Amino acid sequence: MNLSRPVLLAVALPFAALTAYALNEVGLIGIFTAHMNPGGAQVFTDLVIALCLLMVWMVGDARSRGITVWPYIVATLALGSFGPLAYLLMRGKTAPGSAPAAR
Repeated sequence: MNLSRPVLLAVALPFAALTAYALNEVGLIGIFTAHMNPGGAQVFTDLVIALCLLMVWMVGDARSRGITVWPYIVATLALGSFGPLAYLLMRGKTAPGSAPAAR
């Protein structure tokens, strides 16, 4: 998954603006109550599954690159897609296989 930095920023920045707008308009509770129907629950469940799969991938990728993934896992649990987006922006700076040799 080699996405260029401009593409990731083109996704992350408008998403951050949309998130700020939604929080300003309806608040955190309002965002969650919008999912209190069968359709919303399905979308929310789909997001949770996708984020769990991304977290599993991030752990393996971070191990192969020798970088710390836990701040991005915590960010994913607390902030949703912002965690993986931040990880993808950061991981471009490290090459695969740069993990220290095991003893």
